[in-house]
Amino acid sequence: MASKKGEKEEREECEEEAEDETVGEDWETWTDPLEELAEVADALEVHNPQGKILLDLGTDCVKPLYLALKYEPAKIIGINEDYTLFPFKSDIAENSRLLTQTEIHFYTCSFFDDINLKKTLNKEKIEDKFDIILISKTLHHLRTGKCIAGKRGSKHKHREDEKCCIYEFKEEEIFKRLFQYGEKVIVYEYFLPHEEDNDKVRGRGGHFTIKEWTRILKHLSKNYRVELFKPLRCHLTQNELGKVKEKLRQVDYICFCTEEK
Repeated sequence: MASKKGEKEEREECEEEAEDETVGEDWETWTDPLEELAEVADALEVHNPQGKILLDLGTDCVKPLYLALKYEPAKIIGINEDYTLFPFKSDIAENSRLLTQTEIHFYTCSFFDDINLKKTLNKEKIEDKFDIILISKTLHHLRTGKCIAGKRGSKHKHREDEKCCIYEFKEEEIFKRLFQYGEKVIVYEYFLPHEEDNDKVRGRGGHFTIKEWTRILKHLSKNYRVELFKPLRCHLTQNELGKVKEKLRQVDYICFCTEEK
């Protein structure tokens, strides 16, 4: 009898733990985007999206609602390749009308899919470009090159599923493509190169290293106007690169806005 009681109590404890874990995940769904917006607040204050059309690339579905309430853009378009983790996206898009005049629409679409991107632009009656593209914790998922995992100092054995792979990031191609669709690009990214990227899909993902950031920022400073907001505030030039590189060694996040010269 005691054994059965013990089994019952153990089962109830497991159920409570599972419930607590689910509640925690639900809570993080709403708090994590709020934390991200706090990091890009300075950039959004300077490049005010009020009345503008914004693309949230790799959207989490919650952040657009916060953006709408705070900055009142005319329209926010969110695209993501997989909405499995955000089954409530339709509810946000529909019921946000009760709270804001900003139109919020979501599309299942890859940023590399020109056909569907152009269909989205036509459907939303966007004749030219988005005023602002927001890339929050998504830039490292735009890796498209060959696998470079072996160059990170670890023994890398290529697997068919490529889960252990990390693709090269081709900054020249990616930012050229971004400016095909946006006037300004605001990037927020955190980077923990020695930790696993839990939402990496095949080789698409893997946190940036300081070496990669140095290369990316060098390219941007040569070819675009770049306003850095975090971890320090400056207009990025070739002369500022060394100072920025040293600062990046002390932190694990960056926020900047870039536009064509």
